[in-house]
Amino acid sequence: MDLSLSQKPTLTYQAAGVDVAAGDRFVQAISRSVRSTRAGHESRLVKSLADFAGLLRLPAGLKEPVLVSGTDGVGTKLLVAQRLGRHGTVGIDLVAMCVNDVLTAGAAPLFFLDYLATGRLEAEVLAAVVEGVAEGCRRAGCVLLGGETAEMPGVYEPGVYDLAGFAVGVVEREEAVDGSAVREGDLLLGLSSSGLHSNGYSLVRRVLPDAAEWERPGPHPELERPMADVLLEPTRIYSRAVAGLRGKRGVHGMAHITGGGLPGNVRRILPEGLQARFEAGSWPEPPIFSLLARRGPVARAEMFRTFNMGLGWVVAAGRAEAREVEDALVRSGEAVHRVGRVARRAPGEPEVWIEGVSG
Repeated sequence: MDLSLSQKPTLTYQAAGVDVAAGDRFVQAISRSVRSTRAGHESRLVKSLADFAGLLRLPAGLKEPVLVSGTDGVGTKLLVAQRLGRHGTVGIDLVAMCVNDVLTAGAAPLFFLDYLATGRLEAEVLAAVVEGVAEGCRRAGCVLLGGETAEMPGVYEPGVYDLAGFAVGVVEREEAVDGSAVREGDLLLGLSSSGLHSNGYSLVRRVLPDAAEWERPGPHPELERPMADVLLEPTRIYSRAVAGLRGKRGVHGMAHITGGGLPGNVRRILPEGLQARFEAGSWPEPPIFSLLARRGPVARAEMFRTFNMGLGWVVAAGRAEAREVEDALVRSGEAVHRVGRVARRAPGEPEVWIEGVSG
């Protein structure tokens, strides 16, 4: 009888690079962060014996609720975080990139799901990432309802992880904002970004390839802060600002300024035949943008196509209601900039015209 098979050591999933027990311990370790996002939402959480899926009731009192969803990632900003060994803020970026898109419809964020993939589960690193996701949810006012952590050796190298997020919000159908009400004469109100947010990092890393410069301690002479702090500054979440506008007249359109900059995002809320005209110098540009433009060098038009250039959010407000809209944003804690207006677009002109940039 051939005993060679029975004598051969058996393989395990752990030997193949996936430690299920470590994954279970990790889930327990992050449970406190996850639970922290549920404060104030307890009455809408539905308990379930099985924990394969999260259950959440819709807010009471809605006449015709419409669900609004969005999904996104953090992009190559993750490579900066991983090189610097600073993992606590990219989770905020993840929530922000998804939730801000949902907010453009005037929706209230309800819940968030995250997907975290890695080559090897490093509990301390990934716990910091998930705590960032939880902090983003707290800032957004939504529940971290569930998620997935996938250990995928062979797809990702050890020390590398990737993130994806999914946000769902709700809005009354009659209060939904989609840009269809934008008209000639509307004022454009801009809300400041916190800097780069989570866009354009492939170009950032091309312009600033020396990671030793990222890691240098002390304020950078052109940035007045350590470069690492500037590069990893988390994306702003505009939940509070939008909550102050919900249901108000005169909010005709809202744009989240992400990849594609002002031209690529503001045009998405413009009806046919209209043009958004932005006035140069009407909002502050964080110094990281001038540094990138000079060091590249990167042409100004390319800067505006790639980055938010200091504006993370734009509201198209009716001229008659603009003051009321502006006051509501100020009450929510925003510094509001009047950055331009909506005009009739002549044949051949771009949908978004930026003074000193557009031809």
